[in-house]
Amino acid sequence: MQNLLSDVVVVDLTRALAGPHAAMMLGDLGARVIKVETPNGGDDSRGWGPPFVEGESTYYLSANRNKESVTADLKSAEGKEFLTKLVRKADVLIENFRPGVLDRLGFSTERLHELNPGLVILSITGFGHDGPDGGRAGYDQIAQGEGGLMSITGAVEPTKVGAPIADLLAGMYGAYGALAALHERAITGKGRVVRTSLLASVVGVHAFHGTKWTVAHQLPERVGNHHAQIAPYGMYRTADTSIQVAVGSESQWRTFAPIVGLDPTDERFAVNAQRVAHRDELTAAIETAFAAAPADVWLERLAEKGIPAGKVRDFQQVYEWEQTRSQGLLIDVEHPTLGTVQLPGPPLRFDDNPYAGARETNLPPPRLGEHNESVRAWLDD
Repeated sequence: MQNLLSDVVVVDLTRALAGPHAAMMLGDLGARVIKVETPNGGDDSRGWGPPFVEGESTYYLSANRNKESVTADLKSAEGKEFLTKLVRKADVLIENFRPGVLDRLGFSTERLHELNPGLVILSITGFGHDGPDGGRAGYDQIAQGEGGLMSITGAVEPTKVGAPIADLLAGMYGAYGALAALHERAITGKGRVVRTSLLASVVGVHAFHGTKWTVAHQLPERVGNHHAQIAPYGMYRTADTSIQVAVGSESQWRTFAPIVGLDPTDERFAVNAQRVAHRDELTAAIETAFAAAPADVWLERLAEKGIPAGKVRDFQQVYEWEQTRSQGLLIDVEHPTLGTVQLPGPPLRFDDNPYAGARETNLPPPRLGEHNESVRAWLDD
């Protein structure tokens, strides 16, 4: 198959996670991604561990597949000349420096567009490019707290999401914006600047929690492993372990209630608003019923009736699950140090290559400076 973005060259000046994730998403779609790193150490995440395997940080490996790595000191004349050549041949440049850093290096957005008027520039910051906190450095957990996400997560005290969700969302929003700008460029011939931030990404996924405040002026509350506005919808104990059940409609409720010995017309539970108001009573009744049998029995009974339910898997169980593998969510890559390794794969499938994302061949996360010679030769060609 033809790689979808095979004609796109991406310059990745980023480190840590949000920016590298955005660049990796474009690489997964077939773009040529050239990761420019500092000569002494490279991307910060190369040192984030343990675990390290044969000296490779598993953190770094998670965000840098389908890229090439070159080293350059952008403060030096040689490094500036190298980046200038690269910008002239690029379609997208991604950076996640604090506001003003690229300007001081001599690569303001105005200068970048002088070098390449068609360049799409994706800039990711912690809290935005302007405003009273625009210059703040941002890391995932700080943004989760400042952006309100921790206030609605957990049971008792504010809790961060286990995955670095602010970073990942900023990368996803950034890649989404870059693709829109590339589409526009195909029409106008001109590039533009796309901006997002960790703060914007978190606020962008407030969903119904946000409108609960902006429209109803009610502060969302933490409800642990239960849905704030739907019941029953959450995690429930059985005789051996917990399962999750999602009853998302009144028809599902009428089917579910008899399974656990409840009267669907009970005035406390007859409609969703009443079930939410009496959530504690409803949860207690469900768990009393569930205590009579192990999780697998209940999952089978619920499946027979079409009630959405599922296990709570650990990562070993997820990656060994045949459903995960059937969706192409694990890929094999040949790493120059580690040999054949499995990585979490691209989350998109396309009809003519359904098990490997959008590329014919997935590239392993590169070693620091692995492509110094080949990229420089390409620039001088």
